[in-house]
Amino acid sequence: MTAGPPASFSAVRMVLRSGGPVVLAVASLLLAPSLCAAADVAPPAAGAFEGATVASLSNFKTVSHWAYPRAQAAAYARPTTRSRVVGRLRFLTADGEAALYLTLRSYTLGQSNWILVSLPGRPNGSTGWVPASALGELHATREYLRVDRQTLRATLYRRGRPIWRAPVGVGRPSLPTPRGHFYVTGKLTAIGGPFYGPYALPTSAYAPTLSEWPGGGIITIHGTDEPRLIPGRPSHGCIRMRNRDIANLWRLVSVGTPIEIV
Repeated sequence: MTAGPPASFSAVRMVLRSGGPVVLAVASLLLAPSLCAAADVAPPAAGAFEGATVASLSNFKTVSHWAYPRAQAAAYARPTTRSRVVGRLRFLTADGEAALYLTLRSYTLGQSNWILVSLPGRPNGSTGWVPASALGELHATREYLRVDRQTLRATLYRRGRPIWRAPVGVGRPSLPTPRGHFYVTGKLTAIGGPFYGPYALPTSAYAPTLSEWPGGGIITIHGTDEPRLIPGRPSHGCIRMRNRDIANLWRLVSVGTPIEIV
């Protein structure tokens, strides 16, 4: 589904005035604390947002936005080219698919327009600010996938309501599936024989240690040729499902869908 900027970026707005901050809506700006806490991105300096309009673009549960890149632009720790470079947008993923980026916030000050995006790669949870012109049209998704490593269940929500559930296999204790906030980066079919099942959903998450694995250790949701091991902890970090379950999820989920692994 395609959508323009949500409510002209006014879903959440914080205006800072000389007399102090006037908070019109701040809850959504706090929706992704784990993303920012895990990121290798410094918090905004004092006064960094003075006079600026900051809007939330994704709440990770009921509506989120993503975009394809228009340029292989640098990503910065703060919304200015004078800050530290923390990453770069790419046109293609490690699988050769079109890369896309989950958008978190927008920042507008005069003619300066920036968007905070989630940056796939190590360390997990990295984010960076890119010029808004470096991204294409914003696309909306109203799905949210939650994977629980304790109950070994995955649940897909749409508009805040559960629409699908299935048991999963996750990483063994020595090679755990990482926890955190991620998103679906692609939809693949028949990626390497029966071991991976008929469908796969690569994510923005990376295995903590297995960098020699395909794509540098990308955590993927995929099928299996050993359904008897599900539910369980049989994998090297990826999330396995029975083939009928991954087939249903692949049909229901869209790229850009946020994932929370707990």
